[in-house]
Amino acid sequence: MKLHLKVAAGLAVALGLTACSSAGGAGADGETIHIVGFAVPEAANKAIATEFNKTDEGKDVQFQTSYGASGDQSRAVEAGLEADYVHFSVPTDVTRLVDSGQVEDTWDDGENKGVVSTSVVVFGVRDGNPKDIQDWDDLVKPGVEIVTPNPASSGAARWNALAAYGQVIESGGTEEDAVDYTNKFFKNVVSLPGSGRDATTAFLGGTGDVLMAYENEAILAAQNGEGFEYIIPETTLLIENAGAILKDATPVAQDWLDFVLSDEGQKQFALKGFRPIRDDVDFGGTVEGAKDPSDPFPPVTNLLTVDEDFGGWEEVSTTFFDEENGLVTKAILDAGHSIE
Repeated sequence: MKLHLKVAAGLAVALGLTACSSAGGAGADGETIHIVGFAVPEAANKAIATEFNKTDEGKDVQFQTSYGASGDQSRAVEAGLEADYVHFSVPTDVTRLVDSGQVEDTWDDGENKGVVSTSVVVFGVRDGNPKDIQDWDDLVKPGVEIVTPNPASSGAARWNALAAYGQVIESGGTEEDAVDYTNKFFKNVVSLPGSGRDATTAFLGGTGDVLMAYENEAILAAQNGEGFEYIIPETTLLIENAGAILKDATPVAQDWLDFVLSDEGQKQFALKGFRPIRDDVDFGGTVEGAKDPSDPFPPVTNLLTVDEDFGGWEEVSTTFFDEENGLVTKAILDAGHSIE
């Protein structure tokens, strides 16, 4: 099996998730928005939906939801899973639906460039940080066990791998140095779960010394009473998650997307640990579960982006994640891991 999972398997998983996460179906006078997304923002989307239902546009609107690994979810929609709005980890999971004719090619033309939520790559560590993990060099030391999701199915995994590679270049290393670091990184990986949420579950269950995670995932875990310490490295990557409306979506789905991008929508993202897409969003200044709740989103010294530091997702997809020649794919296989 190549780097992607079989569509049939992904569709079966997604359909199962839809069944178990239904919001109950539409009422007699209400419309239903079918949301298909990657696993990590489920709690934030639920909070946003509660606020949306208080508006004139959102009154009586119901939600049918399916959450799972980003790539799997995208392939499931391509294969026929019903969706009005998709919220994926990486934009390439939306462009797959552009290529299939299900999403307009103008989906990312707006001021937000298709981005609906953002975060940064962080290190989750055990209480007291017994391995003294502070920066990227510490991750490739002998005996350090890393948990990160699998790029075959997970968008979170792709952000993590790019951050690992990019920090070498940012610190003055060559491309050869960055490849070498990436190879060492995956040799220390002990678990490649299917999604970012599955990776967090594995770490909370006792696997590994370090969890490669979204900052918001660490904050949400703390809010749920399952907190772990996390380190924001001096150099990390800005995570930009994509959201889009499908061509045949119910009309109220556009109202939903507008609300997601509004100050209220972004406030709800912030309260669940995501960094708002605009600096002027007022979320009250305090976020429960953050490392410092009164300063939940501290500036990052060196914040990399895919567009500015990697040439954009089209180039990234080929160079890093090509199913046969991608340097991350090779690093995973050379480390003895399965990409199935």
